[in-house]
Amino acid sequence: MDDNRGRPPLDEGMLAFYRELTAATPPEAVNWPLGEQRKSWNALCKSFAAPPPPGLETEDIEVARKDGSVRLRVYRPAGPKTRPGVLFMHGGGWVLGGIETHDDMCAEIAHGADVIVAAVDYRLAPENPHPAQLEDNLAALQWIRSEGTRHGIDAKAVVAAGDSAGGQMSASLALYLRDKKLPQLKGQVLIYPVLGHDLDTPSYRRNADAPCLTRSEMIYYWDAVLGSERHGNLQDKYLVPLAERDFSNLPPAFITAAGYDPLHDEAVVYAERLKAAGSRVVLRREPNLAHSYMRARHVSAACMEGFKTIVSAIRSLAHEGRVT
Repeated sequence: MDDNRGRPPLDEGMLAFYRELTAATPPEAVNWPLGEQRKSWNALCKSFAAPPPPGLETEDIEVARKDGSVRLRVYRPAGPKTRPGVLFMHGGGWVLGGIETHDDMCAEIAHGADVIVAAVDYRLAPENPHPAQLEDNLAALQWIRSEGTRHGIDAKAVVAAGDSAGGQMSASLALYLRDKKLPQLKGQVLIYPVLGHDLDTPSYRRNADAPCLTRSEMIYYWDAVLGSERHGNLQDKYLVPLAERDFSNLPPAFITAAGYDPLHDEAVVYAERLKAAGSRVVLRREPNLAHSYMRARHVSAACMEGFKTIVSAIRSLAHEGRVT
């Protein structure tokens, strides 16, 4: 654990969550065989899963992509009205997780923000390094824009959201759409996101052994997603958004950063660069929370408050086009 002097202590509910997480997947799990890591993480996420909100409908859909397909899970609140869409990309270091690990969070987002969430079961690294994830997310967005109306989605009102590596994917998607002069997102919600590859920022040093995510784990995840094209991919802004130099003409953003997280500083830097380029940005800092705090929302009042703020931001962006 890092030196806590001069900052708020870690939230007790967050700490209780971390202790349970560590009992199932200790820090050394990063050295386990990949199949064992995934099995353990999936089981742990299932153990924390909350029951779905009432009246919510879900549907799994296979969407075509180049050389295959990608699965989406669509979460639709009750009622026939058309709603904005949220393309949700899960975290897990590009290596772990999937639709099931984030099922309850996506359900609560759909219900709380009155949106239709399409969660992407994108291909995982290291079997599928960058740009496989971007390709899958683009295929999912194309499906929303071409077929979403049939599923009650307002195809012109789509927000990208994601936690950790999913935050990276959300930011990268906005950059890609701008560069290719394609219809832009209505907003981006970056939840304790991965945005840069500087592993020696003050927050990386301060939180090298912090709860829920460590520096050594991030090194492992980066090695997995960079693949054999490591040098080129490190220069690719669609994998490393902070490699970009032009942050103009990007959609409004809500960014949340956790104090006990190696990734804290890159979220702050990204928010500052977006603001300097004229984008509307809200940066919310959670000084006494750690990475993955959304998952602890039902065991920690502070984590639940942070989660509700995320849901509120999604609602504002999706329905009103403004960030709060």
